[in-house]
Order: sequence, then C-alpha cells, then structure tokens
Amino acid sequence: MTVEKICILGLGYIGLPLASTFATHGKHVVAMDVNPSIIQTLQNGALHIHEPGLRSLVEEALKSGNLDIRHSVEPADAFIIAVPTPYDDGKRADLRYVQSAAESIVPHLRRGNLVVLESTSPPQTTLHLVAPILEKSGLVPGRDFFLAYSPERVLPGQIIRELVENARIIGGIDPASAKAGQELYQSFVQGEIVLTDATTAEMVKLMENTTRDVNIALANEFSRLADRLGVDVWEAINLANRHPRVKILRPGPGVGGHCVSVDPWFLVEAAPDITPLIRTAREVNDAQPHFVLDLATRWLGPLEGRKIGVLGLAFKPDVDDLRESPAVEVAYQLQQQGAILQAFEPFKPDAALPGLALASSLEMALADKQAVILLVAHTQFRQLDPHAIAALTPARQVIDAVHAWEAKRWTDAGFEFHTLGNGQ
Repeated sequence: MTVEKICILGLGYIGLPLASTFATHGKHVVAMDVNPSIIQTLQNGALHIHEPGLRSLVEEALKSGNLDIRHSVEPADAFIIAVPTPYDDGKRADLRYVQSAAESIVPHLRRGNLVVLESTSPPQTTLHLVAPILEKSGLVPGRDFFLAYSPERVLPGQIIRELVENARIIGGIDPASAKAGQELYQSFVQGEIVLTDATTAEMVKLMENTTRDVNIALANEFSRLADRLGVDVWEAINLANRHPRVKILRPGPGVGGHCVSVDPWFLVEAAPDITPLIRTAREVNDAQPHFVLDLATRWLGPLEGRKIGVLGLAFKPDVDDLRESPAVEVAYQLQQQGAILQAFEPFKPDAALPGLALASSLEMALADKQAVILLVAHTQFRQLDPHAIAALTPARQVIDAVHAWEAKRWTDAGFEFHTLGNGQ
C-alpha cells in the first residue's frame, strides 16, 4: 500500500520520537495528543520529555515541514496508536486510552487505510477491543482496511537509535495487514522486520519484559539472602557470572517504568490460574522498596524527624521518566516513617509529586542533612567526589541502594557507608 500521510495518536516517549522519525524520512505526519499542555509545549518549540537526541530530531522534523502538531485526529492513509496503557488498582490493564484513541479514528477511517496499535497491551486487545471499535465505521478489518499490532521495543535513553536499528515485529489480523505494516515501517527501520499474527506480537512484547522482571526479582531475592547470610551479593554475582551460561542481573530498590513493572500483570490478568511464577516475581519486585526502607531503618536508626537527602527519583539511570519508579516509592515510605526528606531528580527537578519536597539542586538536597540515600545511578551521581560532598553536607551516613559508589572512597572521606546487598 502507498502511505503518504500518517496520523499518530499520543505524543509520549514513543509517539513523539516515532512521529519525528517518520517525518524525517519523507512522510507527512500529523501528530496529536489530547493533553493541551503537551501540544502547547511542542508548538512553542520546547519538549515535555527528556530523551538524548530527541530535541534535534524534533527540530529536524519540524524544519522539514513534514511534521504537524495537532489537537485532534485527521484523515490519513495510516493511523498509529501510541497511547499509555497503565494498570488500575487491581493490577488489571486500563485500556481506556486505547479505546478512546480507536474511537477517535472511526469518523476518519476509509477503505484501504492501515491502523496500527503500538501501545503495549494484553493479548487479543487488537482483535477483541480495537477491531470491534473500528468496525463502527461500517468497514470490516481485513477486508476494507488493514489492522496490525507492532510493539515498541526500545530502551529509554536509547530510543532514537533503537527505533531505527532494532528488529520490528508486525502482527496483522491477517497476512495482508502484516504486509501493509511492513511496507509502512520499512521507510525507516534498518533492523529485520518480522511478520506474524497480532496476538503473537502482543504476547512477544509482554514475554520480553516479563523475562527481565523475573530475572530482576531473582537478583533482588539474592540481595535479601546475602543481607541475611553475611555475604556481599555484588561479589557473589560477579563470581557467579563467570560461569559461561549464567547472567545474573543487578539488584536494586525495585523495578519501575511503564513496561517491565506493568507488562507482566497483563499476562497474569490473561490467565491468573497458570501464571504463579510471573505473579510472584512482580510481588517480589513490588516489595523491594520496603526492603530498602528496612535497611535504612536498621542503619540510620529511628527515622522520625531525621533529615535525609534522597538522590534520584527516575525509574532508571539518566532518564526523566518517573512512571512506577521504585525510587519514588522508597521516598514516600521514608517520609511515612517520619523522615524529613528533600529529593533531587536532576532530569526532572520540577516533577509533580504531591507531598514530596523536591530540591532544585544537589546542594539544596544535601544542605543541613543527617543522611544521604542514593536511589538512582545517574551518571552525574556516580561521578560525585565524596570529599566534595563532605564539604556540602553535615551528613556522614550514606546508603547506596544501587551499588554505584566505591565504599572505600566514601569511608576514606569520613562517611559511614552502607550498600544494599552487602551483608558483610
């Protein structure tokens, strides 16, 4: 099929890079979002998210004249849904954004169009939710228009490169739809494009992130065992990983982000009676912030009234994404125990976190504190000089929850140093 105009619904961490990439590869792209502040920010030449290389990519796309930022859906040859899919309080997928996006396409859907769902979704979402909504147009998917699922599979911090270089899976509701999706994405994808059916493509994305979640849960349990048994888990992991068929991941304060901490629940939701391992791994990782809280209480003593500087709130290093961040959860739990916190997130110092005091600088986060807790291994935190930090704060107790600092350097600078997973 020939695609000259693409309408992309959702301008978050996936939608905006995707729209800009298509635009810089010659496609006319209408990129829309229902959040007026996002539209206003982009139309004013600013960005609402941080991602290396994104600013220059968006600027190039706008300069080309191929990228239009809009408030609503417009007719197009292809529609791509890239909206969030969070879960609700019951750990079930909240598909209201997907539903709303599909409904907004209906008035504009024409014969020969292609609709692609990119949002991470439970298996059979394309067939059992999106397809019936689009049929309200009077058109039949697979006969009158093409319908496919193609999951984003990129790593925050490397989205721009991986969007182009990674293999792309396209699952159609029929072979013709998968082929139409291939013709669309091959305009910029350099990695292999693999065709399959929609439900398999949905499950592949969930399997990828669930595998990582289970492996991190194992590492987190190892950190708890090491703490109890008097072992340095970091040394043990390093030694175990010398085995040619072993690759243990790094423990930490938990698992966050919009993918790894969410996607496994979609599989549990689909078949709760046959997914006990996946559920248990999620529960282990969800409980890890409380393990960090227990360590802080043990090492720092009663937290009531204790002034603590928290470094890092993002869900992983060198990104500004706070969604489902275990660092945020640790901060709130510390505060619930009576600690007086100031948290510094260099990539999002103005984050909206109700009830949590944020510092606008490292100096502010450290001033007049009694202890410092590192929760995210941002590069700028990893490179901190403990002697320089000693001059910025009266705190002499440090907890490293991500194994980013060398203990000897900090003890030599006069700090009492503790790190997660070191039971020695």
